Amino acid sequence: MVTSCDRRIAVKCLRLPTADRPISRITLDLGPDRDSTPGTWAALTTEEARELARRLLAQAALADADAETLRASAAPGSPVRSGSLPSAPPSPPAPGSPAV
Repeated sequence: MVTSCDRRIAVKCLRLPTADRPISRITLDLGPDRDSTPGTWAALTTEEARELARRLLAQAALADADAETLRASAAPGSPVRSGSLPSAPPSPPAPGSPAV
């Protein structure tokens, strides 16, 4: 898929044959952005992939609800644009990262 900001996202299944048992991972490849900044990728277990999917769906539902609330509460002639959402609070720092 290609996002609205031209970022390519590929999701695939990676299978690695091993002597003991095959290893399968779900790969998430975030391609380069518009200015050609390199992308990144992750290899997830099936459990991790399902958790990521659950979190993405939950955040999408919240964004849909927020957008609907903003549209419903906007007064006629209000400058609120479709899809504009209030800023989210900052995420807490990762464990072990220096405080800013």
